[in-house]
Amino acid sequence: MSADTQTIIEQLCLEKGLKMTGQRRIIARVLSESDDHPDVEMLHQRASALDDGISIATVYRTVRLFEESGILTRHDFGDGRSRYEEISDDHHDHLIDIDSGEVIEFTNEQIEKLQEEVARKLGFRLVDHRLELFGVRLDKGKSKQ
Repeated sequence: MSADTQTIIEQLCLEKGLKMTGQRRIIARVLSESDDHPDVEMLHQRASALDDGISIATVYRTVRLFEESGILTRHDFGDGRSRYEEISDDHHDHLIDIDSGEVIEFTNEQIEKLQEEVARKLGFRLVDHRLELFGVRLDKGKSKQ
């Protein structure tokens, strides 16, 4: 990504009136370029590789600010660490491999319809939901498809 191209997170920060310091910009770029769901320590490691002046405290403050501003969403995948991803209009759920910690994003229309149906039968209109499945691979020798 070139230095003059803004990431989605940077754009959202600017739209929400957040001041984009150089360190915040680096953290935003690291988050946007992540294809996993990094925790603060992973973000710090990646960001400090680009700017060794970024402290872990700065990363903690920045992800908290981004989360409070509705730019990031925080997940707890059962490993005791808060993990982050940018908020997206594209809904997806997560399957977590409890052996490796790998997080697989997926969508399934049948599950979506079933959740709506359950909410309706209980007298609710579903406005949001989060589904996280935890499992172990049936064939430990195979990696993700």
